[in-house]
Amino acid sequence: MRLLLGIDIGTSSTKVMLLDTERGVLGVEKKAYDVSIPRPDYAEQDPELWWSAVLYCIGKLKQTFGALFPHIVSIGLSGQMHGLVLTDKCGQPIRPAILWLDQRSGEECRELNRLIPEEIQQDSILNRIFPGFALTSLLWVKKWEPDNFARIHWVLQPKDYIRYKLTGLLGSEVTDASATLLFDVVKRRWSWKVMDLCGFPHEIFPDCHESWEIQGNVSNACAAATGLPVSVRVIYGMGDQQAQSIGNGIFEEGTFICNIGTGGQVSAFSREPVYDRKLRTQTFCHGIDGAYSIYGAILNAGMSLKWLRDNILEEKDFMMLSHMAEEVSAGSEGLVFLPYLTGERTPHMNPEARGMFYGLQLAHTKKHMARAVMEGVTFALRDCMEILKEMGIRGNTMISSGGGAASPVWLQMQADILNQEIRVCNVTEQACLGACMLAGVSAGCFADLREARDRFVTYGEKIYRPDRDTVKVYDRIYRTYQALYRQTENLIE
Repeated sequence: MRLLLGIDIGTSSTKVMLLDTERGVLGVEKKAYDVSIPRPDYAEQDPELWWSAVLYCIGKLKQTFGALFPHIVSIGLSGQMHGLVLTDKCGQPIRPAILWLDQRSGEECRELNRLIPEEIQQDSILNRIFPGFALTSLLWVKKWEPDNFARIHWVLQPKDYIRYKLTGLLGSEVTDASATLLFDVVKRRWSWKVMDLCGFPHEIFPDCHESWEIQGNVSNACAAATGLPVSVRVIYGMGDQQAQSIGNGIFEEGTFICNIGTGGQVSAFSREPVYDRKLRTQTFCHGIDGAYSIYGAILNAGMSLKWLRDNILEEKDFMMLSHMAEEVSAGSEGLVFLPYLTGERTPHMNPEARGMFYGLQLAHTKKHMARAVMEGVTFALRDCMEILKEMGIRGNTMISSGGGAASPVWLQMQADILNQEIRVCNVTEQACLGACMLAGVSAGCFADLREARDRFVTYGEKIYRPDRDTVKVYDRIYRTYQALYRQTENLIE
């Protein structure tokens, strides 16, 4: 018997999966937490919050499967991307992590666009300089928190910090490193030139490895805290988008993934580092050696629905909002929502963009608001898909994942707005599964990822197909959705 552990450090929660290499998923535990917003445009989390969540989840699994823990052979990791974790020489966080949602560094973005030549951005970084990325957040710390900057010994990403807590070893890997904007995505190595332009010392960036490489074993301290054997090997791991790609069985070209989590993405697997010349999308290294993940990203997908639930409707759970939305016809009777609550990436790349409800009437109820938010998020994802198609990326099928895949009404909405057949993976925690699968290949449990996919990746029987009449309705509203941003952009201060 050989078991694998997959750890996913999300923005809203941490999940840990225990996978039997023969029988499949044995159990999944989850611990939710909040994003700290101490000031407008800020988004932070204490890295110890993630580690406490990991200890909680492993502890819950141990209560049920403790007798099987000696059979765990490898751990894979997945995590929220772009976040900035700064530690001192003892590996202790210097300040709360600055997350991908954070928008404080607009001034720093303008400064970086003056500092970094366009050819480096176009031919090396392959991504637009934007708030919430580690590069811009680090420059903000250098400028506004010089005492903290002087204390930096290591610059890490969220799941790198958890790997350090597991092994006692520091390091980075290509998927998260490529999402910092401090990385040469084509050459798959740190961009010392960008660091020099910004005045960042090279030594604070740890050696960078491929995602599947084994960093080391579980440390004695971690073993004492978790009950994991010190013989367990830990791979470098990968960003959550790449892990979801593997967990959905997508590591070949020809399929889109539509993910609705805290943020949202439409992504595709690529063997080449293709990118949008207007830099409206993201191109990052994949967890598979020599491959790339190409996607359009929106900042507030599930976060938009959470905002509506918590701040406006005060409902108890997301599924209640899904049921409410199901009672309203497509188009929400003229109510349109723009989900730009903290600015927007694809397609506008505008941290100053703002959300809105348009078309409110006395007849509209909270049910209309729930549906309009879900539709608005999906329209934003259509923006992403359209640009990928402009880039020549094609997908014959689309897999839906994330929390949005738990809602049948949202799945049908995706089929109708994106005009794509939608399928759903039977394992709901695809990032955890992808982390397990890559760890299993590294540990020799599987010959390759295709063998792991054949064992564990299956799709639900139901296929959500576009309804021809509803597609026409949404095509018309999508044009209104796009016009709303164009007509109000000049009002943004």
